[in-house]
Amino acid sequence: MKFGGTSVEDVPAFERLVGIVNTAYALKRSFPVVVVSAMAGVTNALVASLEQSAAGDPEGAMSSLEPHFERHLTVARRLAIEPAEFEVTLDAAKHEIANLLNATLDDDIHLPQLQDLVLSYGERLSAALLANVLRQANLPAQHVDARRCIITNEEHGRAEPLTQEITHRSQAKLQPLIDEEKIPVLEGFVGATVDGTTTTLGRGGSDYTAALIGAALNVNEVQIWTDVTGVLTADPRLVSQARTIPRLSYEEAAELAYFGAKVLHPKTIQPAMEQRIPVRICNARDPNAEGTVVCSDTELLPSSVKAIAHKTGITLVRVTSARMLGAYGFLHAIFEVFNRHRTVIDIVTTSEVSVSLSLDDTSTLAAIVDELNQFGAVRVERNQAIICVVGEGLRTTSGIAGRIFNCLSDINVSLISHGASSVNVTFVVEERNVPEAILRLHATFFEHDVAQIGEAAVA
Repeated sequence: MKFGGTSVEDVPAFERLVGIVNTAYALKRSFPVVVVSAMAGVTNALVASLEQSAAGDPEGAMSSLEPHFERHLTVARRLAIEPAEFEVTLDAAKHEIANLLNATLDDDIHLPQLQDLVLSYGERLSAALLANVLRQANLPAQHVDARRCIITNEEHGRAEPLTQEITHRSQAKLQPLIDEEKIPVLEGFVGATVDGTTTTLGRGGSDYTAALIGAALNVNEVQIWTDVTGVLTADPRLVSQARTIPRLSYEEAAELAYFGAKVLHPKTIQPAMEQRIPVRICNARDPNAEGTVVCSDTELLPSSVKAIAHKTGITLVRVTSARMLGAYGFLHAIFEVFNRHRTVIDIVTTSEVSVSLSLDDTSTLAAIVDELNQFGAVRVERNQAIICVVGEGLRTTSGIAGRIFNCLSDINVSLISHGASSVNVTFVVEERNVPEAILRLHATFFEHDVAQIGEAAVA
């Protein structure tokens, strides 16, 4: 059971979480393992404190964190069985964070490693507090430092897990507690190298932690508790008629997560898929609501379309060169440029004399363009967005592409990717056209179809 930041944001949120875990534990058919994120807003505050400290103001950076420390204390004093014990934990954490912020002024410090250490405190405090609160509710919770289970490589900021080590250590540390009918409570997002150096899995990595632990223990189900009821047919901020999707395949969910659906971390699906473990997305604010189950089989809808995802802040890079004609190794050389700069490419399309690529990380774009100029003319287009239409059977269902692009006939589409996956049609439009495009697509594939199904039922 993984609980996100909004599930531990304040006293009422903790009370709801305790009720959810208590219900799961009371069933006694299986026993929960709890993974928890930092309190809502805490990770952003820690990032901001690092920036302020690096700019020469570590004392001000530490002061900026005080309201968040007080939020933890408020929960502890209201709900914890041993608030004094948590206060000791918090005081120690504050002392350590202050020392780390001061260390940002040291030119010899390895900043990525220091940043992982500072950011880890959001989850570490949250997990320690939650275990204490669960014990107040007579639940046999025990905090387990996730760094003893989630073992990674040494790439700070977005470390890659070492799955064999994770399986071995998780079974050694967690299975004995489960056998004793205790509830392990671990930090999400946080890991450690083999030698014990703290790492992190990247933003949103708590979902990934839950899937890795779930796969290591071969659990019955991975539950992602968030603040929405499952995966929706579209972003509800753009489409008020968006509704919950009851079932998704692993591949559908992976595509949606990667291309903008916020309720799942993109890497969550892989560990669960390898072990054929269902992933259930639930609403912590409405525990009885039916969420979304991600599993190996799925239902085919009449339109074959399950959902529409989007991702803004995209930049297109186009390289045009007659040297591509009949040449081998040209694409490899271009991809090597992105590889050297550790920049992920989302979409690639090619013609006889050009290649177009989309990316959302532009931190090294200037250096990339400098290198690409040796291959041909380079053009950069900013303020773009990716729209992804997802559903099993899209490739084999006739007329889908026609319906997609007919409803967008007056919106310029600058890049299309179709065929690389059987479950999606992906294309790029200008960012300003996203709200209208999403509304039209949702009306075409969901609202019109619902009306037609209703009319057929009446007939």
